[in-house]
Amino acid sequence: MKVKCNKEGIEKASKIIKSGGIVVFPTDTVYGIGCDPYNKEAIQKIYKIKSRESSKSLPILAFSKEVATKIAEFDKNAEKIAEKIWPGPLTLILKLTDEKLKASLNIDSKIAIRVPKHQCTLELLEKCDFLVGTSANISGMGPFRNPEECYQNIQDFDLFLDGGTITSGGESTIIEFEEGKLKIHREGVLTRKEIMKML
Repeated sequence: MKVKCNKEGIEKASKIIKSGGIVVFPTDTVYGIGCDPYNKEAIQKIYKIKSRESSKSLPILAFSKEVATKIAEFDKNAEKIAEKIWPGPLTLILKLTDEKLKASLNIDSKIAIRVPKHQCTLELLEKCDFLVGTSANISGMGPFRNPEECYQNIQDFDLFLDGGTITSGGESTIIEFEEGKLKIHREGVLTRKEIMKML
């Protein structure tokens, strides 16, 4: 089922997520696929849809930094960067403090988390707080920005939230602070230089 990113579509998507379903949605960078991060069965479905190795943990999208602090620990640098960039194309790897999430996501200690700068997704997150939010593609293939291409290439989801074509410059930059030092796991839209300026 494909619906528009309007009030009704977002309402449908949030109900599907809460009942264990899988939703494809637009973000500020690429089309994403997600579910309730506390639902183990739904998480397994995402691994299957993406043909992703279960050893690769899934990232989380949060409604806001305040909401993110409920499940993860921010050090001084992470706090500063999140304040300046979120919502935006930055994924932070943080210490996971939520025991239930450790169990459902099969994670020991760290989680990749971000707040996307996309009205539709933020409205959905406002209803759900958190979503598993990984790119809606088969592992190893490029991500989608065109909803038609994404819709035709991804199977077995329950709802597709169509937010039109995404005009982003690329994927989010993934960073971590190890003992106060910046470590870049993937350089995306944000460059090291831009991040260093904010610290």
